[in-house]
Amino acid sequence: MPSHIPEPLRALVEHLSRLPGLGPKSAMRIAMILLKWPETETRRLGRSIHDLRDNLHLCSRCGGLSTTEICTICADPERGRETLCLVSEWDSMLTLSEGGFYHGQYMILGGLLSPLDNMDADSLDTERLTSRLAEGEIQELILALGATVEAENTASLICNLLRSRFPHITISRLAQGIPLGAEVKFMDKETLRQSLLFRQSL
Repeated sequence: MPSHIPEPLRALVEHLSRLPGLGPKSAMRIAMILLKWPETETRRLGRSIHDLRDNLHLCSRCGGLSTTEICTICADPERGRETLCLVSEWDSMLTLSEGGFYHGQYMILGGLLSPLDNMDADSLDTERLTSRLAEGEIQELILALGATVEAENTASLICNLLRSRFPHITISRLAQGIPLGAEVKFMDKETLRQSLLFRQSL
C-alpha cells in the first residue's frame, strides 16, 4: 500500500482486507464509499459492529448466535425433543429453519474437518454434541453437513465417535442425489453415484 495514504484510512483498509473475498483494492473501494457516507451513518455502522461483539454470544444449547443464554429456537416448547439436526455452521441452521419443514432440535458443530484450513477434530464442538446426546432425549441424530469431501470425512468422524457410546440413537443423513427438476443426462458422475447409492424404495 502506498506510503502517502493517511494512517486512519490505511488501518481501515488493512482491517477490511482481512474479510473473506476482499483484497486490498476491494477494501480500498469500500473505505472510500464509507468516507462519502454521512457521518451519522458511519458512526451507526461502527456502533453496530461494536454491539455485535457485546450483545451476541453462543446459545448454551445449540451453539448458535443469540442475544440470550438460550436461543429462541432451543427455547421453543413446540419443537420436538427427539431429533437433533447437526449442521456445520449457524447459517446452515438458519436456512433449514426458514424452510419451516423441520421442527426438531439443532446443534452447530462449528465447521468441517479440513486440514488445509487447520480444522481438525479438536476444532469441532463434539463435546457439546456428546453432552446433549447424554441427556437422553434425542432418539435420532440427523447429519446435515453437505455433500463435500470435508462433509463426508466429518460424518465418518461423528459416526465413529458416537456409535459405540450411544448405540440406541439412530444416525441418519440428508438424502443426496439428483435435485428436483433436473435430468439424468445433465448430472455429473458423482451425483449419479450418490443417487444410486442412496436410492429409495417406492
